[in-house]
Amino acid sequence: MKKWSTKVVLGIITSAAVSAGCLVYAYFIEPNRLVINESTITIKHLNPAFDGMRIVMLGDIHGGSNGVTEEKLRQVVATINEQNADIVVLLGDYVSEKYFEGPPAGRELRMPAATIADNLAGIRAVFGVYAVLGNHDGDYGPDVVAGELTRVGYKVLQNEIAFVERNGQRLRIYGMTDHLSLKGGWIRTSEESRANLSTTTGDVIVLQHGPDILPVIAGEYSISTELRLILAAHTHGGQVRLPILGSPIVPSGYGQKYVRGHIKEKGVDMFVTTGLGCSILPFRFMVPPEIVVLTVRAD
Repeated sequence: MKKWSTKVVLGIITSAAVSAGCLVYAYFIEPNRLVINESTITIKHLNPAFDGMRIVMLGDIHGGSNGVTEEKLRQVVATINEQNADIVVLLGDYVSEKYFEGPPAGRELRMPAATIADNLAGIRAVFGVYAVLGNHDGDYGPDVVAGELTRVGYKVLQNEIAFVERNGQRLRIYGMTDHLSLKGGWIRTSEESRANLSTTTGDVIVLQHGPDILPVIAGEYSISTELRLILAAHTHGGQVRLPILGSPIVPSGYGQKYVRGHIKEKGVDMFVTTGLGCSILPFRFMVPPEIVVLTVRAD
């Protein structure tokens, strides 16, 4: 029987210790963190009236998932209110299921939708708080989740437009139904969105849970020549990011292309937040829960 050298044994022990340490960190520490990601992006053709506008983004809350307690949600609200936001956007996936067996609408939640809304209440912004729904909300019950958010004073947009006026100019916020819940395909989605936007004017910011919408609504099926910015979530930043390899699993049809941060494509800017909670696996590694504070500048 071949004997292992001392160096090999030490290497195995060290690797096992490092792996165990990473798992402990990814489960017990990082999901309980909260970072503020401050970013500034310059947007071509943005109306100068909205130069310097501060947008706070929060996505993938997944109430009751690892690290997302009622206390954590109240901390998030307090932290957002310290940012002096012009607009706050909530980008979907508020609920988190305990199990994934059985019909989605009947699955038990880790935290009731009403409890999530109660602990998210009180967010302040100059021009209001706007929300869209995510795929988990759609699976569980979009009317239930939307109703709870509306109850605490937030405007839920489901293929609807809200207006922000600043310095005498109008900005349109277009909240879209989650890309995994769209009915009728991309052509119908584009036609309906163009029809919704055709009756009004002003730069457009799209709120959409998933970033995969960008090449559709800014490309072949463009919804508006005044589309300036897309704000999205859904990817969790991959939730786990490894050195060199990046994020092994990203819930996007485009892999790591839209995994996080600022993307510019087809003349449109998009920002993707890595979100707050966990989904499927209760780990976060090198992708801490975040609140994005986005300052937009007019080019």
